[in-house]
Amino acid sequence: MVRAALLTLLCACLPHGISAQGAPRLSLTLAGATEAEDACRLSFLAENGLGSDLDALVVEAVIFTRAGAVERLLLLDFRDLPAGKPRVRQFDLAGLRCEALGQILINGVETCEGGDEAACADALETGSRVDGTEVTG
Repeated sequence: MVRAALLTLLCACLPHGISAQGAPRLSLTLAGATEAEDACRLSFLAENGLGSDLDALVVEAVIFTRAGAVERLLLLDFRDLPAGKPRVRQFDLAGLRCEALGQILINGVETCEGGDEAACADALETGSRVDGTEVTG
């Protein structure tokens, strides 16, 4: 009985809004890099854990070679991202062989429709499942 009362009191003192999932997150993970004609095709797994649908997400990315040189700067349009539903988005980097790809730097959030751009940027998490290619941001 005393334990139940203490547990109830403890729960009442916790701030509202704490969830089992933790802080909101917007995850972009490089899941594949394959040759496609005259391009390196990047496959990203995008997961919107912000709690609301995004109508559009565009990020600025910098592509580095394995030697560390900037190969190009581009905008990646992830289109709409429903909350809680993973999506795969593909991007072709024309004229680049995947073996030359070294790192992808997500330089910032260009567009975040349906959400606050600053909140999207703060919640951004990056990762890579492709050996030899790091994604940072």
